[in-house]
Amino acid sequence: MSVYLIGTLDTKGREIAFVRDLLSGYGIQTRVIDAGSQLPPAIVPDITREAVFHAAGTTIEAVQLKGDRGAAVTHAATGVANLIRELHAEGKVQGVLGLGGSAGTTIATAAMRALPIGIPKLMVSTLASGQTRPYVGDKDILLLNSVVDLIGINRISREVLGQAARAMAGLVILPPPVPVATERPLIAATMFGVTTACITKAKEVLEAAGYEVLVFHATGNGGQAMESLIADGLIAGVLDITTTELADELVGGTLTAGPTRLTAAGMHGVPQVISVGALDMVNFGPRETVPTKFSTRKFHIHNANVTLMRTTPEENRLLGLEIARKAAASTGPVAIMLPLQGVSAIDKTGQSFDDPQARETLYAAIRQNHGAVELIELDNHINDPGFATAAANKLLELLKAGKNR
Repeated sequence: MSVYLIGTLDTKGREIAFVRDLLSGYGIQTRVIDAGSQLPPAIVPDITREAVFHAAGTTIEAVQLKGDRGAAVTHAATGVANLIRELHAEGKVQGVLGLGGSAGTTIATAAMRALPIGIPKLMVSTLASGQTRPYVGDKDILLLNSVVDLIGINRISREVLGQAARAMAGLVILPPPVPVATERPLIAATMFGVTTACITKAKEVLEAAGYEVLVFHATGNGGQAMESLIADGLIAGVLDITTTELADELVGGTLTAGPTRLTAAGMHGVPQVISVGALDMVNFGPRETVPTKFSTRKFHIHNANVTLMRTTPEENRLLGLEIARKAAASTGPVAIMLPLQGVSAIDKTGQSFDDPQARETLYAAIRQNHGAVELIELDNHINDPGFATAAANKLLELLKAGKNR
């Protein structure tokens, strides 16, 4: 097994060689992947740029002839991801370390996101102090701020690259934590601050039944991470109480998990209970960042950095339709549960987002389109202990049914 070093060797060759030599000093076997496409590589790679672009379905000659740097980066990212995925399947990947600016970070982290959680992934990047979600995605990628641009070895870059080598060495040399003697089956649950009471109670019920509960904060990245783990076959059941990310995807909020949210469990036949937690809101940053087209809408200032916008009846109709259709497409046991008295801590009598019409429109769309999926309506608020307990018990019932199929 090897640690794979990824970089554009026409611009980062000396830096890659520096890290390679440090890792070799720790007794770690390395292999260098060249993702460059312009000038000749400064060092000899173990996996050439020709192999990288071939893995992307093109050639280095075609990329150079086109002369489009953006297209070259896209192809390189696809190529290294495909190569690393294949190498991991062959049991050859001990870890991945990348160096770069915007292009190098895009390329190397594409390879990292192709690997499962648990494989060490470290990116030394000029972008590590900014908006990093596009690079990290739903994987356990460590980002190290390069502080200076990675052009040559100097007083600063030498220290930063040394830290990177030491960190990767520790990750691959030190043994993992001692595993628990008997691993419990995993339940994935979705939570927001406004549905915390529900998940807290449901978690108690599920843990008492012998399950381990992974709680995902429904902030876009959380939903993506959950969907990824479900697709990887790690999750036994899903308590998808908080589907608020669907609202951000529909309306244009900041916490979307993308169009494939609420699909992995259904696609893979994993038992799931679906509810409508926090579908009363769309998330934005500070109030001044909310698009002007929404200026007449109802808002709740959660804090200085988070502004919540109430979803309309029409948006709720579309959300209900989406939930019903995605649930109906499930290949495994599934139930939808509706809390008739409100879907979040601020959607109930006397609170700022209380809107019976919007709730009823949401529920009507689900009632009319859920097909053969079991629909359970309870005269509770979503955070009532009775609703949480009922949702947890329903999932336990579906898990049992799934085992007996």
